[in-house]
Amino acid sequence: MNFKLVPVLLLTAVLFFPIFGFGQRSAAEYFEEGNAKARASDFSGALQAYSVVISINPEHAPSFFNRGLAKANLKDHRGAILDYDRAIEINPKEALYYQSRGVSKSMQDDYRAAIQDYTRGIELNPDDSKSYYNRGVSYAKLNNHRNAMVDLDKALTLDPSDVSAYYARGNCKQYLHEYAGSLADFSKVIEMSPKRAGAYAGRGAAKIELNDFQGAAADFTRAIELSPNEGNYYDKRGFAKNKIEDYKGAISDYDKTLQLEPENFQAYYGRGYSKNKLNDQKGAILDLTKAIELKNTYVADPKKIQYTGPITKTILDELRNQVKEHVKIDVLTAERSEAYFVRGISKSKSGDSRGALLDISTAIELNPTYADAYFSRALIKSSIGDQMGAVLDFSSSIKLKTNFPEAFYLRGIIKHSLGEVNEGCLDLSRSGELGYMPSYKVISTYCN
Repeated sequence: MNFKLVPVLLLTAVLFFPIFGFGQRSAAEYFEEGNAKARASDFSGALQAYSVVISINPEHAPSFFNRGLAKANLKDHRGAILDYDRAIEINPKEALYYQSRGVSKSMQDDYRAAIQDYTRGIELNPDDSKSYYNRGVSYAKLNNHRNAMVDLDKALTLDPSDVSAYYARGNCKQYLHEYAGSLADFSKVIEMSPKRAGAYAGRGAAKIELNDFQGAAADFTRAIELSPNEGNYYDKRGFAKNKIEDYKGAISDYDKTLQLEPENFQAYYGRGYSKNKLNDQKGAILDLTKAIELKNTYVADPKKIQYTGPITKTILDELRNQVKEHVKIDVLTAERSEAYFVRGISKSKSGDSRGALLDISTAIELNPTYADAYFSRALIKSSIGDQMGAVLDFSSSIKLKTNFPEAFYLRGIIKHSLGEVNEGCLDLSRSGELGYMPSYKVISTYCN
């Protein structure tokens, strides 16, 4: 189950740094007025008061910082960053300035820049648990869950009462498939904050992975009691009920999911499965058809595919055509799949894409575990514009050969070109880890 990891906002009304050295009393009075208005959540009034102070003393870092906090509370994070920039320029040794700027950058999804600010804040104040927490959340947002775990562990060492850190760490552990640890963290959250619906949902998701379906259903029931309009909770409880063969109960949950989220294709799948088990085959077919077709780009007309990312079709063709196939001779089996495969490669090189696809598809039918055949068929499909079919074949080749760097690379650039930038860049990263160095050139150009 996916949960959003949200940074703890440090945009509080507890403002700091009394004014010293002002030549005019009015400046100090305006500063205190800004503090008072901020404490009363009148952030527009606070902003105006700090602006007056800045007009009197343009070198007063606390006023820029406090005005930045006021802007951030008004959701003007770009404006807040400009004020934090000026505060840091005047006083580069204040950790809180960097931490607050990092929060505003995080709120604009600029997690890499936020990490740099949190890191500088930690250098200046290594005992501040919130900076570790916020940096950990930013790492998690970038799918770097190992680094996130290190920071969240540190945050909890410094502040064992930080409920949000336990919650975030529980999410990270799920991404890393550490389900027992995830369950423990969410249990700790529940102990400390028993009305947090997401913690019950997170623990329920961990229990599903640990095959405790009865326990999972109970946790999702509690999550639903606390947050009855969250369609995903019904969906997951329906899954757990299917596992314990409560098919009627599962259908009821999926009905509620679809009432709240009419395009939740996973709920159609679960409900179709339940109906199949209850021998309602007509209803099952209708639901499973919806599950297949709803929001499924892989059943779209290949001729209507939109290249929405910066990797255009022209760039995609150029990057793909640089990949060299490694066709080796294998022992010819009785089914002759190897001969079909190599003949398909020959037809492809001769410009006969249709004949090549027929031969390579025959090779796969005769040998469904033929990873290289899926890979080559994917290359051909991509070259004729069937990018969705190519993604599916590259995925099949990866399932059969998990250390196939070229397959990760090609699947990555295709996904990127179709607008799935994050997934595409993750594939490219995996390809690079497996030793395919051209991946890093693409990453540096299109993933940063």
